[in-house]
Amino acid sequence: MIFQNPHPFLLWKDGNQGKKMVEKHCRTSLMGFHFNAISILLLNFSTFIPYNIEGLKMESISVFDILKIGIGPSSSHTMGPWKAVQQCLNEFSLKYDLLSIQSIQVYLYGSLAKTGPGHGTNKAIMLGIMGFDPATIDCSLIDDYINTIKATHKITIFGSKEISFHPQEHIFFKTQEQLPFHSNALKVLITYGNSAVYEDIFYSIGGGFVVKGPADENLPTTQLPFPIERAKDLLSWCKQENCSISDIVLKNELTWRTEQEILDQLKLIIDTMQASVYKGCHSAGILPGGLNVKRRASYQNTKLIQSSKYDSISGWIEMIKKADHSFKETLNWVSCFALAVNEENAAFGRVVTAPTNGAAGVIPAVMLYYLCFCEDVKENDVDKFMLVAGELGSIFKKGATISAAMGGCQAEIGVSAAMAAGALTEVQGGSPEQVLMAAEIAMEHHLGLTCDPIGGLVQIPCIERNAMGAMKAITASQIALASDPFFARVSLDEVIKTMWNTAEDMNSKYKETSEGGLAINIPVSFPDC
Repeated sequence: MIFQNPHPFLLWKDGNQGKKMVEKHCRTSLMGFHFNAISILLLNFSTFIPYNIEGLKMESISVFDILKIGIGPSSSHTMGPWKAVQQCLNEFSLKYDLLSIQSIQVYLYGSLAKTGPGHGTNKAIMLGIMGFDPATIDCSLIDDYINTIKATHKITIFGSKEISFHPQEHIFFKTQEQLPFHSNALKVLITYGNSAVYEDIFYSIGGGFVVKGPADENLPTTQLPFPIERAKDLLSWCKQENCSISDIVLKNELTWRTEQEILDQLKLIIDTMQASVYKGCHSAGILPGGLNVKRRASYQNTKLIQSSKYDSISGWIEMIKKADHSFKETLNWVSCFALAVNEENAAFGRVVTAPTNGAAGVIPAVMLYYLCFCEDVKENDVDKFMLVAGELGSIFKKGATISAAMGGCQAEIGVSAAMAAGALTEVQGGSPEQVLMAAEIAMEHHLGLTCDPIGGLVQIPCIERNAMGAMKAITASQIALASDPFFARVSLDEVIKTMWNTAEDMNSKYKETSEGGLAINIPVSFPDC
């Protein structure tokens, strides 16, 4: 399989707001590795990233670029750096021998530096160097891998070359420095051969997407049968084809995969989401990181199920379906679902980026709300749910951002709530206009939401915000289903534009730096790392 090198983004000047990052014709790769002492097999999964510039041809984003399987706690601070170091090593291997590497140093800047330790950025870098895939790594062994590196001061590159590695001497958090383009920047320095140096810079721009500079405008684009830049484009195609949003999305997805491959990947995404909820609902204890945050989903699950018996995820879901469906119990379950996922995320567990790890609990919670508490659920409804959610996420990415380091928490919880609200509206029989209206309502009431994680950890207020986002998504869907979109005064495209304007105006201390809000008003102390 041919490895497709990533290509960078372009920077341009906005007359009033200064620099705005634009993403064009970029490919990042989520690498999977199977290796022995002397061989490495590289598998490339391409991701397409668009321009945000009016009038230029849009690159295409797959639903599976928005919904990705990985591990917590952060898509931009954990999965992004993980992929970046692997991308750097793969590009290096195209020119030089991996066995010639003498040392690897990684420098983190901006938000990556300020909240990196709490987000596990240093762990992600080490696991990336070792060649593990975030989608398949055994999460229970992560601490063992990291502790071995710390104890031996050695790391094995892609399972083939062991080098000296002291985490505190080879990973540098440059908290007072920031590179251009994006707050999440990292530089990789590889010393090889006769002390030669290979250097590259990467930017983790949210949702696990990684880009580089400068821009290469000559990359070929992917032609979709129904190209979509804005919500109005999506609505126009639905009217032209006289079909639902999920139908249009499925037709576009067929550009990359067969229908069976799409269904198989959707099942994997759905199964992983359900597994993360189930595991979170059955895991007690204190979350790592030093804040001493106690897991609550397990206690809440035990209280809700009472004496009911089950021995599998499917059995658990069937039990919930047959339980009390009072308004109070339904709210308690939705909160439990969302808390469970983000407690797993905070514990370096496996979750689905939707569209980020910090907001990974909203869509699974709303999905399970639909499966457990709504009537007339059809067999393929959840597939449609995911297709619509993924497309709405891509529209937000094209028109604004899904990075808290660029837009605050409105870019994460706000976007995930909009995705979930629209998806829920589709499977409950809403028209395309009502789907977009639901997404608009959900985002409208997250505008301005800041990202101020205490201690740089994806725990407070992040975990509870997923429960709140799920509740808002359900409410937004119900409002849209009871409304006539013809009379709506605000469109989804207008709210996305407003979201980006708000992001540009937002003070940087509220953009995932832990330098404002709750992060500075709640006293915490951590043991030395």
